[in-house]
Amino acid sequence: MNTTYAIVDIETTGTDPKTDRIIQFGCVLVENDEIVSRFAADINPIKPISNQIQHLTHISNKRVKKAPYFEDVAETIYNLLADTIFVAHNIHFDYNFLNYELTRCGMPELNIPGIDTVELAQIFLPTQVSFRLNDLAESLGLQHETPHQADSDAEVTADLLLYIKATMQQLPLVTLEKISQLSEVTSKQTQLFIKQVTTEMQEKLEPLPSTLEVIDGIALRKKEVPLFEENYYNHHYPKSKKEKVKLYQDKLMYRKEQSQLMNMVFRHFTEDDEKDLLIEASTGMGKTIGYLLPAAFLAIPENPMVISTVSILLQHQLIDQDIPLLNTLIDQPLHATVVKSKSHYIDLQRFKATLDAPIQQKQYALYQMGILVWLTQTTTGDLDELNLIRLDHLLFQEITHRGITYLSDQQPFYQEDFLRHLQKRMTQSNVLIVNHAFLAQETQRVQPLLPKSRYLIIDEAHHLPETMEKVSKHYLDTPTFQRKVNQFYEENQLFDQIEMMLTEDAESLRLLRLYQEELQAIIECQEDLFVEWFEEWPTQEEIILQAEQRQDLSLACEKIIQRLLLYYQELLSIQAQLNEYMNKISDAWLDRQRIYFGEFLTFYEEMKTQAAFMTDWLTNWSSHYVHWLYLYGNKKTARIQLIDFHAAILPNTAWYDRYEKIIYLGGTLKVPKNRNYYAKKLGIPEAPLKVIPQTYDYARQAKLLIASDHVNVNELSSDDYADYLAKNLTILLEDIEQSALVLFTSHEILQKVYKKIHQHFLSKGREILAQGMGGSKEKLLKRFIQSKQAILFGADSFWEGVDLPGDALQLLIVTRLPFENPKRPLIQARNYYLKEQNVSPFSQESLPRAALKLRQGLGRLIRSENDKGLMILFDRRLVTKSYGERLEKALPKELPIQEATIDEMKKIIQEFLENQ
Repeated sequence: MNTTYAIVDIETTGTDPKTDRIIQFGCVLVENDEIVSRFAADINPIKPISNQIQHLTHISNKRVKKAPYFEDVAETIYNLLADTIFVAHNIHFDYNFLNYELTRCGMPELNIPGIDTVELAQIFLPTQVSFRLNDLAESLGLQHETPHQADSDAEVTADLLLYIKATMQQLPLVTLEKISQLSEVTSKQTQLFIKQVTTEMQEKLEPLPSTLEVIDGIALRKKEVPLFEENYYNHHYPKSKKEKVKLYQDKLMYRKEQSQLMNMVFRHFTEDDEKDLLIEASTGMGKTIGYLLPAAFLAIPENPMVISTVSILLQHQLIDQDIPLLNTLIDQPLHATVVKSKSHYIDLQRFKATLDAPIQQKQYALYQMGILVWLTQTTTGDLDELNLIRLDHLLFQEITHRGITYLSDQQPFYQEDFLRHLQKRMTQSNVLIVNHAFLAQETQRVQPLLPKSRYLIIDEAHHLPETMEKVSKHYLDTPTFQRKVNQFYEENQLFDQIEMMLTEDAESLRLLRLYQEELQAIIECQEDLFVEWFEEWPTQEEIILQAEQRQDLSLACEKIIQRLLLYYQELLSIQAQLNEYMNKISDAWLDRQRIYFGEFLTFYEEMKTQAAFMTDWLTNWSSHYVHWLYLYGNKKTARIQLIDFHAAILPNTAWYDRYEKIIYLGGTLKVPKNRNYYAKKLGIPEAPLKVIPQTYDYARQAKLLIASDHVNVNELSSDDYADYLAKNLTILLEDIEQSALVLFTSHEILQKVYKKIHQHFLSKGREILAQGMGGSKEKLLKRFIQSKQAILFGADSFWEGVDLPGDALQLLIVTRLPFENPKRPLIQARNYYLKEQNVSPFSQESLPRAALKLRQGLGRLIRSENDKGLMILFDRRLVTKSYGERLEKALPKELPIQEATIDEMKKIIQEFLENQ
């Protein structure tokens, strides 16, 4: 009880203790769960602090110039830490760096126990989005006045340690005891801290909270299925402004455009004769409430409102924000459930098997411990709740759900299974929320997961065609497949384990060995086929195979194809026989053996999918299929892909006919001179499109500046273009303090420009964040919003779906008109297909796509009536090419457009922003 924890943080000139030095030391002493003392000191590193470190820590060379050297404070620090337990956020860095400095100054090394708060946070706060100290402090509401300064970081780490300890004390003892057993993999003496808290809990036993239950040694949060009770009174939908204002009770602001959308949705679902309706509604007008309110007056569990969104983020926004808000206003609450495919959920029985037969690997155990904590919190079992985990890690391969058909009602967790609970919740929900990929996959499912209904709303509908095509894409990468099979052959791996499980049955052992022979035959056959193809096209790596080329293949090649298809048939037959036998004897297996059986079943499904795909790839030559082939340099392996250009034709899908009325909503659905562009893409050309006028005053809120330097970016080489952008971006942004989003159409150019200028801006204390170089999209956006002077380089997904409200973004730079690269084989294949359909690839596909993307880019800048900002375009084709007029028409007609030199732009930007 008298233990003293020394919570330490150091700031340094860099990460290498051999060449870098400490510039600040901070320490907070904690006893009996209270902070009892603090110590902090600036330290002169006897070397310059880089601009980057100064920008990060706000510790300048001037500030440390008169500070003591580390030699002057080394003894004080050593004595301060003696007889304490050393605590740090990422202990290996602070502990080792400090020891290196102590020994450099002639002091003995620290030899005190240590605790890592990063690992404690990963275990006991498993749903956190990030485990960086700043992010944890913000998420948990811990006061953090000066991030990246040692005294403040040490203080917040102390608060974090106490917060985690309090969290541990709230856990059921059975959970803490299991974590204690698994925690020997943790750093330094972190396990001893966990054991100490566990011992304290054992000494003062608390009853299990009523919200929890223990099944087979695992504590779970109890799950309930609220019954839907239909209110038969007051079902009158409020059409008029007066009725809506009365309903809102000052909790919602009446918006004319939102009201239009509500009435449009209600009318279509109750009065219109057409099945399909497209509605363009601008961002920022309350679109989700606009369609949820009518849903509340129409949907019942027997006829639920199915809502498809583009992302998990939007799904959570609906569940966590919009629906709870709406439910405070209406008599008939919306019962909503997010529905995902089985692989998103944890299989409790499989997870229990990993606890009974764990693998001795640190990350494996850290994930297990975090999941034990999470199971006391979650009612969905949705693994997406565990943020930033790698779901391709071995543990998640072992514990993800394979489907209800694989469950046994004799298993302890059968009644508590999360997938079964999801199905129960769906039967009592009048709103079901999915994403576009899930909806698209309904066509591929043997048993549909979504019910029939009168109502389907597809939000962010402009993403649907692309998502449908992506879901239809199947591919096989043979080097990856071969590595997987070779791993199965290694000692004590899958085939060895399955063989040991079948030792008592000679017939099943014979089948297993035959199965292995068939796998080898398939691999050899694939290699023979690719060698033949390499001889056919020796100078090409990437090929789009046309039907004519398929017909011209040699006789030897044709024989290999027939042999390969036969091997697949034989393999599936053996799989079915093995599976039947193994299912009969599976009840006698131990937990780890069940995991191996699960792994074998997963591979079994993969081979079924591969066989169907290869059969399709080699035999289906309809004009709307693209057969894509990439031959690797060894001439024996390849990546092959099949893409279906008809995938987005909705009447061809399995789900389209199951919904009586469908509404397609989006911010950009109207294309100049091609009003039914999206309707045609979806195979519903007669579907009407209604546009709700935008509310933004673009003449006042925004301006588009076009570079007038007479450089044709389309004629520059890749290197010259990167040089041009690097030079102009440096000139433009050097003296402007506002944050800027720079949109690229090519990752290659983005990276080249970043490498040319990021060091220059860093030396001036300004960070460039770049897609693909600094973490996930969400991480980059969070850092961009938090920094007032950041520059963010983005491509692809950054053109849309990025919410940077208010003054977070006032300067948007578009490096090039967003046309797709016509030299890409896939684009060439699509253009070839379009020509066959007598459709102009440029005017009827490339141009509309570019127009919509340009408009979506502008949408990053103006997302509310209060937003203001400038859009800069380094591509003069908008004003020099004949098609520029069509692109301009995609932009708001009130948007002021002006040509200007770089120097003129700087003045215009400063004047525009100063006037805000």
